[in-house]
Amino acid sequence: MRRSRRGTTLVTAGTAVLLAALTAITPASADPGKASKSINDRTAAQIAALQSIKKSLTPAESKVDSALVVEARKRVSAATTSALPQVQTGVAVTPKATTLVDIRAKQYSEDLVNAVRAVGGQIRSVSSEHRTVRAEVPVAKIAEIAARSDVARVEPGSDAMTQDVKNKRDTKARKQAPSKEDKTREVERRLSEKQLSVQAAKVAESDKAHNAEAARGSFRVTGVGTKLCALSDGVGSLTVSQAAGELPAVDIVPGQAGSGDEGTAMLEILHDLAPNAELGFATAFNGDASFADNIKKLRFDLGCDVIVDDVIYFNESPFQDGIIARAVDAVVADGALFFSSAGNQGNVVDGTSGHYEGQFVDSGVSVGKFAGSAHDFNPDPNQKQLFNPLSNGSGDTPVVLHWADPLGQSANDYDLYLVNAQGNVVTFSQNNQDGAQDPYERINTPSSSSGTRLAVVRYRGEDKYFALSLFGGRFADTNDGLKKYVTPGTTRSHSAAKGAISVAAAPAAAALPFDLEPGDPANPKGPYPGAFDSTQKPERFTSDGPRKTFFAPDGTPLAETRQKPDITAADGVTTSVPGFAPFFGTSAAAPNAAAIAGLILSGNPTLTPAEVREALVNTAIDIVESGVDNRTGAGIVMADRALQYTGASPQALARAQKPSIVNDADGSAFLKPGTTSTVTLPVANNGDGSAASTSVVLSTTSPGVTIAPRSKYYGNIDPGQTVSNTYKVSVPAGAVLGSAVKLDARVTYSGATSPTTTSFTLRVGEPSREFKTFAYTGAPIAIPDNDQTGVSVTLPVTGVGAASNLKFSVDGATCSATDGSTTVGIDHTFVGDLVGTLTSPSGKSVTLFSRSGGTGSNICQAVFDDSATRAFSSVTSAEAPFTGSWKAGAPLSSLTADPADGNWVFKVADVVGTDRGSLRAVSLQVAGWV
Repeated sequence: MRRSRRGTTLVTAGTAVLLAALTAITPASADPGKASKSINDRTAAQIAALQSIKKSLTPAESKVDSALVVEARKRVSAATTSALPQVQTGVAVTPKATTLVDIRAKQYSEDLVNAVRAVGGQIRSVSSEHRTVRAEVPVAKIAEIAARSDVARVEPGSDAMTQDVKNKRDTKARKQAPSKEDKTREVERRLSEKQLSVQAAKVAESDKAHNAEAARGSFRVTGVGTKLCALSDGVGSLTVSQAAGELPAVDIVPGQAGSGDEGTAMLEILHDLAPNAELGFATAFNGDASFADNIKKLRFDLGCDVIVDDVIYFNESPFQDGIIARAVDAVVADGALFFSSAGNQGNVVDGTSGHYEGQFVDSGVSVGKFAGSAHDFNPDPNQKQLFNPLSNGSGDTPVVLHWADPLGQSANDYDLYLVNAQGNVVTFSQNNQDGAQDPYERINTPSSSSGTRLAVVRYRGEDKYFALSLFGGRFADTNDGLKKYVTPGTTRSHSAAKGAISVAAAPAAAALPFDLEPGDPANPKGPYPGAFDSTQKPERFTSDGPRKTFFAPDGTPLAETRQKPDITAADGVTTSVPGFAPFFGTSAAAPNAAAIAGLILSGNPTLTPAEVREALVNTAIDIVESGVDNRTGAGIVMADRALQYTGASPQALARAQKPSIVNDADGSAFLKPGTTSTVTLPVANNGDGSAASTSVVLSTTSPGVTIAPRSKYYGNIDPGQTVSNTYKVSVPAGAVLGSAVKLDARVTYSGATSPTTTSFTLRVGEPSREFKTFAYTGAPIAIPDNDQTGVSVTLPVTGVGAASNLKFSVDGATCSATDGSTTVGIDHTFVGDLVGTLTSPSGKSVTLFSRSGGTGSNICQAVFDDSATRAFSSVTSAEAPFTGSWKAGAPLSSLTADPADGNWVFKVADVVGTDRGSLRAVSLQVAGWV
């Protein structure tokens, strides 16, 4: 082999791991270059055992992640276990010998989903667009799944992290996460107290630091007319924040509320700075494919104008835009703004980086049973260092290796090994890359990282540019002569997408109250109660750029360097959510920047995403290095400067409201065949500015229906005011009872938000007081545990035509909270695990209940009715079994616009592990028209 620092070196025959990095302990006085050429027998034996496994993969195993393969073999082979006594696979296996995997399909089908269930798998999520099935499956059945011709790859479930900063000294306590029962009890306790003490003490430091409060007062812009949406782990205590007055209603993608509370904290930040914006949410924690799907749902289903996330998936390539980054670019192309956390993985300037990238350099040193090469980190051609040492504070840290091959097309096979000071292989990742896989390896460091070091190994193929990153750790010099090697560019993935605005962090108020690692310099402080200025320092943990890319989304070559991060915003702010008071990290910075963008759009709705980005960048306060830099981008965004730059002004937002009816013939409140009715149409201005010269054109496309007059002048409507006018609507004598009369109200006024158009569907006739009942009468159906797909029953509806009213009931002969009861409508030992949805024949859906009820068991004789006075989302476990009348998660009336006849579907899914139950008796009550 020949050594090369430029270009590439082709490997000769041989297919294994070269691991000079895995050396015995070297005395401090020894020459690291010489020591790297030796290896003790124990290490060599472990490497050989791992190489032998890789060499002996069956065709099915070659499609399985290496850690899953070794974990499966160790469970059936004592020889494998004894050969690798200290090697950890990092695979999380349940007491039932199952593990979470992502099954990447060549083509998606229900047959694949059923096959996974057939071997005992529990479905977590399904993405047909991205051909991914996420499931909890028996370890022993993984190879059987991979053997299917429609399966391309089986990987450990893609995992992610949010970008909040916690004290690593509390890691052990945090790893012992509270049970779902404990979390439920805590939410219920806080809900009962409504967080009054926290609410009284809460401040919005970023409101002052970004001059947002002053800007809202000066420009009279509050977020009106915009919808700001977040993606994070979950909104577990959303109801608590709402009860405390910290949050308004939040539009959640059905079934995607997630778990955890970082999403709640992000929503509070959005609301603090843009208090009159609408809000939306979806979890990002059901796998990378689900994350990509939810980004699009927020834009295309919920209509979000500004989207922000704080999540990174470890398998996201730094060198090519993957499915998540492509989803970001798709919503930006549609007119949305997308903000993302730059990351908390450190930077070179502050000495906090755990990132290295560069061209692979063949060390020329080989070891083990087969041929291969390890990377030489030392740029000095006269010395070699075959591994990069970790700091003592890098325990429990994900480590990823990516190299410059196209996604799904890597024929260059690289591996990753972690060794301890005694020369033992601690953990590894040695996936097979033969032209159809991703260029990616991943390990987790053990709790103690003292003396550990990483080696990057080319198993076969060419010398490629690669990136090696620790998430939450750093490289550090050692006492035995090893030097750390770090480079800029740790920010990555969808935050570095072309369409994304990547956000770094600077403290708004007090400094981060702990050292990132022992002996670190003091953390910077923020200006609160003052505003940011040019002397501000960024957080020492904020990730640096730039980001090099090598491939276009389709895998074709594209050499490009992206300036990232783009801007900086405040972290260290207070929310009412426990654990996020204060809230540090680029997770907090990103929603602050997104909220300022919401204010910009609210004050100037016609701006394009490019123009909003321009305003943020051009008005940012330059800090640290002069000009745009790789830690803070253009600098700290300021609300007052950005609104001044865009010429923001208070905008009116006049919209027609629900009309009222008085029938001229009989005084009833209904349209009837052959009659004329007086229809009163209110117009409300819920904007920040006055709606001047307001007029309405009321039209219809319904056959035979006439409106007189067609238009009316409403005059000037001040903010918060509602003005009404009347119209005469005539219905032909031949109109069928229950037929739809559609009214389109176009409201025109002075302002950039004009016109607004709202449609109303009225029905001909009087709602019947009689309901027809359509019940499920089949056998009880087991609800699969921890399976997003759940179970469904069909309720055929006939002889109704148009529906005037709907009620849905979970029935049962006798109600009790006894586990396993056979007399209730839904028996389940933890109702807080359940999500129930009702779908009409037209395909429209309403979420009836979602993760409410906590530890309480069973739903019985519970009626979901729009006229109920209390929402099911407010129930507590003490109220089990859950009976009575309840408002659903969304109005059932939204399902009455289309004909009721046809198949209605009720679905219930258990989305959290360990509890079980059955769907037994449910019914749909439908009223027609008379």
